[in-house]
Parts: sequence; structure tokens; C-alpha cells
Amino acid sequence: MNTLTPIQQGVTDRFFRYVRTESQSDARATTVPSTESQWTFARLLVDELTTAGATDVHLSDTCVVTAKIPGTGEGPAIGFCSHLDTVDVNLSPTVNPQLTHYEGGDICLNAERDLWLRAADHPELAAYEGQPIVHTDGTSVLGADDKAGVTAIMEAVTELGGQTPHGDIYIAFVPDEEIGLRGVRTIDFDRFPVDYAYTVDGGELGEVVETTFNAATATITIAGVSAHPMNAKGNLVNPITLAMEFANQLDAQETPEHTEGREGFIWLNGIDGNQSTCTMQLSIRDHDREGYEEKKQRLRTLADDLAAANPRATITCDIVDVYANISDAKTPENSVGSERLHATMRRLGIEIKEIDMRGGTDGSWLSNQGVYTPNYFTGAHNFHSIYEFLPVPSLERCYELTLALMRGE
Repeated sequence: MNTLTPIQQGVTDRFFRYVRTESQSDARATTVPSTESQWTFARLLVDELTTAGATDVHLSDTCVVTAKIPGTGEGPAIGFCSHLDTVDVNLSPTVNPQLTHYEGGDICLNAERDLWLRAADHPELAAYEGQPIVHTDGTSVLGADDKAGVTAIMEAVTELGGQTPHGDIYIAFVPDEEIGLRGVRTIDFDRFPVDYAYTVDGGELGEVVETTFNAATATITIAGVSAHPMNAKGNLVNPITLAMEFANQLDAQETPEHTEGREGFIWLNGIDGNQSTCTMQLSIRDHDREGYEEKKQRLRTLADDLAAANPRATITCDIVDVYANISDAKTPENSVGSERLHATMRRLGIEIKEIDMRGGTDGSWLSNQGVYTPNYFTGAHNFHSIYEFLPVPSLERCYELTLALMRGE
């Protein structure tokens, strides 16, 4: 059986401590942060940053943790960002991480519940034979998204001991990323005055993300006319029926389950109605800006046409942009962040795997506020499920990359 190296033991111990601290976000809440547990995790990190020698450690009234590692040499000011919250997918908020020295085959997650991580269903496991792997007990997500990123950053900050031979380093840990990047939108840029930044919130070893979706949320609200069945003819306008008519005009092949790669989609993912009103929630996603704008306009047109055909109903279409494609913010001036990331990975012998993410990161919002922020790997697989797992050597490499970037190596 393999044993952990001192570095692996350090990152594993820290990761276990973090994932055992509950911090699920709650999309139903209207506050930032959306849950009290994120405050608990944030205060833990404030204490650890202070102990590690960081300066200007601050916890905002929206639970954003920021800190500075003063530079002792020349170089740009660089930011590192990860999120505090873990996703709520109707699993337990309590995480019980398990460490297995993987020797191939299936992994038993929970014998009592007969839950297994099957090699046949997850061929990505084969690459990690002979390695220590952290996985769930089958009752929760693992929370590597994004406590693996927080772990790598904090381990590097601790190693630096309060200063770096490079330029100034700034840290930001933000809440509520999983529910629409709500937390990062409240960041105080005076406390994060960087030339460029990195989110440490990616997947498998070597993954680099500089392209994300453009994302919006559309809300279609239909107010009908209620009536008793005894006099409904000519009077009743059923908002649920109109919502079904609207939904039937969407492209059935332009949905998440029928698209891949750079193909965008419109996803009807929520509907709530009664005899008086009906509300539909839709997600709009596209890497291409032109395609993204076309999808938004298509929904507006469908809503207008439905309203014109049903003048006794009141139909509105409200569309809110959530985040934008990181690559649209890249310029010759700020591309140094990408160049340094790639050069450091090559020097460390980490194979670069560039992907177009079918999602977004806090960096999607930061980039389009003028802080170009690519994203790189934590090493984890299968986010948002009981099958999430994290090879310890991959987390170790994430830490090594983070430390090298902070040191300007």
C-alpha cells in the first residue's frame, strides 16, 4: 500500500478539514451569503490566513474573504480566487471524505447502502491506479468543487510565510458561486487590486479554462384570466396551457442533454403555475456571443408572439445576464496571465489540457470587469455527484503550480 508523502499528507489533512466544514449554498435564499455555514468557513479561513502571515485580512459584510501577501520583489500584482460554497444537489451537506489507495477495479463508497464507484461507468479511474484517492461515502458530494482550490491556495500561502519574492499576491474567497456567481459580484476591487488573476476551480490534472459560456437567466411570466368552469368558455385564459405552448416552440434538440462541446442551448429548468399565473425559468448558454444574443432575442420574440396571439393574457420576458465568456475579455495586454500559467505548467512538467468549459467560473465575471482571470485544475473529477473523487497527487500538483505562480517562478 502506498503511503502519502509529507506534502500529500499536508494537503490531504487540510482538504479533509475544509470539506468537513459544511458550506452549502442555497439558491432559494435572497441574501449573500445564502447560508450561515459559509460564514463559519469564511471565519476559519480568516484565522488561518492571519496565522500564515497574510496582511490586510478582511471579511466583508457579504462574506468575501480577502488578504494580501506582500511582495519583496518586482512583478505584477496577481490574484487567486476560489469559492467557499459547495453545491446543493439534494444530498447531505455533511461530507465524510474517504481515502483509498486505489489498486484498480471498483471502489465501495458505502457498504451499508451498497453504493459503488464502478470502473466500468467511470473509465477515468484507470489513470489513477496505484494512487491515493479521496472520494465520498455515497451520501454527499465530495466538495472538491471548490475546497480543493481553497486547499491549494491556503497551503501555498502557508508555505510563503507571509511574503513572496515576487510582486504582491492577493487572495479572494467568495461565497455563492454555485448559485449564479452571486458572491464575487460583491467583491471590493480596492481589496483585490490585481493586474490579472486565476481561479483555482478546474477539473482533472492539467486542465486550463480560458473559454466559458456566456450565460443568462430568462423568466417568462404569464398572467392569465381565471374563471369557474360554469362560465369558463370565452372567459378562461389558462396560463399553464400558454406556458406549454411556449415550451413546445423551443428547439427540442437545443437542450443540455442533446448538446456538447461548443454547442449552446436553452434549458427550461423550472415551471410553477396555477389557474391565474405561471412562471417559467430558462437558462441560456452559448460560447459564441452572436449565438448567445440570438437565443435571447428568440425568447423575447416567442413571448411577444404569444402575447399578440393571446391579448387577454399578460406575458413578460425578463432576461438577466449572469456571466460572460472569459475569452472575450482577453487582450494582448492582459494575456501575460495565460502566458505565465502555460510557461509554469510546462516547466513543472504538467501537460496542458485546454478545454472550452460548458459552464462558468467566478473568473467569467471578473474577466469582464477588467480583471482577466483564467481557470486551472484542482485535479478532481465528477463534480456535483456522489461519484466525485480527487487523486491526491493531482491536488499536490495543483498546490505546486499555485506556489510557483505566487513565487514568480
